[in-house]
Amino acid sequence: MVYLAVERGFSVHTVRAYRTDLAGLVAFAAGRDVVAADGLSLELLRDWLWVGTQQGLARATIARRSASARSFTAWQARTGASAADPAVRLRSPKPGRPLPRVINHAQMQQLLTHLELRAASQDPAALRELALVELLYASGLRVSELIGLDVADIDLHRLTVRVTGKGDKERVVPFGVPAQTAILGYLDRGRPALAAHAGTVPPTRALFLGTRGQRLGVRAVYRLVATLLADVPGNGPAGPHALRHTAATHLLDGGADLRAVQELLGHASLGTTQIYTHVSAERLKQSYRTAHPRA
Repeated sequence: MVYLAVERGFSVHTVRAYRTDLAGLVAFAAGRDVVAADGLSLELLRDWLWVGTQQGLARATIARRSASARSFTAWQARTGASAADPAVRLRSPKPGRPLPRVINHAQMQQLLTHLELRAASQDPAALRELALVELLYASGLRVSELIGLDVADIDLHRLTVRVTGKGDKERVVPFGVPAQTAILGYLDRGRPALAAHAGTVPPTRALFLGTRGQRLGVRAVYRLVATLLADVPGNGPAGPHALRHTAATHLLDGGADLRAVQELLGHASLGTTQIYTHVSAERLKQSYRTAHPRA
């Protein structure tokens, strides 16, 4: 796992997923009386993936399991722990890429207005939630990037945030005046109150703090966004990624260049960003079918 984190530059979440996959592979192999890594074979690995599909695992999960096995056996062969790499010819179904959930402009404005009304009470948690959602929507950050932010990463004069993304790649992402206003309110009145809950624990540089005065966690952000989106019509996951999808789609709807959106989102491949052009096209077709008398 050190190899994945240090040499491959994988995120903490990816390393954790690979660890879970490999633990499952070890248990499966042990059930086939294979207790050493050099006893793995292509047939056993294929059986492992097949059993996963029979258990109803998602195509994306099967694809990740395949990638985990290939990384592991390649590392084994490279370090001399195994004489050969049995997963060289291991293939898995490509994960499907369903259109991501996107919240429309009116729904997004309603959600933000709701948060603004709550923040008007000056409750520290409400101020934090408004700043958090405004920044997520304005910048299209991943949730891991959001909770990894320190106060020093925010430049409120230039309206930019310095982000460390996948593979420890750093980028600078712009945000707008509404996010600036929300962050200023949070830093002025919300964060100090939350930081006071840390007690004798050393202060943290984190931008977003939890109820105990320490860095906010991924689960807390998921719970917040899922709660906010619970009553918003639409299909698909209701986590923070929905706000990232929404930001990207609204940018393209507004005429933003695809490569500029790629840079903003921190995508290594333009192909990953292109899914949002499909989303925009689908939204256009839906509007056409609803509005045109000859649709």
